[in-house]
Amino acid sequence: MPRKVILYIAMSLDGYIAKEDDTIDFLSKVETPGEDYGYTEFTKTVDTIIWGRKTYDKVKPFGIEFPHQDKNVFVLSKSKTGSEPHITYFSDVISLIEGLKKEPGKDIYCDGGSETVKEMLKHSLIDKMIISIIPHLLGSGIRLFRDGLPEHNIRLVHSQTFASGLVQLIYQKADPKVDIRTLSTFQPD
Repeated sequence: MPRKVILYIAMSLDGYIAKEDDTIDFLSKVETPGEDYGYTEFTKTVDTIIWGRKTYDKVKPFGIEFPHQDKNVFVLSKSKTGSEPHITYFSDVISLIEGLKKEPGKDIYCDGGSETVKEMLKHSLIDKMIISIIPHLLGSGIRLFRDGLPEHNIRLVHSQTFASGLVQLIYQKADPKVDIRTLSTFQPD
């Protein structure tokens, strides 16, 4: 089975992944002991992670063990090249994904940010999206889906609600030749 590129990300109800100052503290509104919203199980299905440089800089641990030592991690950057412990910088997302899809392995996890998501959607490189909606309105900030994207035919394959109010939606690419109005609303993977 070919490797899929999967966007796994959270956003506010009004579509923002961060505040204007890049803070993401609103995500803590749904923190519940013992609940990771399927993240641990999801990470078992991937062996490669793609981050935008700004996202990497935000999550880069300082004085903490790197969280994804068991995975190949690529950071997209226009200015940085080479590698650091546990990561490799890459500038061309198209050739990166084309190369990764030719190699055997598990699925590929894209964790943002919005510039990376825009570039990947611009070239139709995302196969599946797992989007967790945080029950919070930010009012402004950094949108997950930036303006100027081409249209994409997607279909909902699963949705789940949690006691915290978080709603998780799973979409995948739809065959452009299929009229999505004729599909049932739930078709498991």
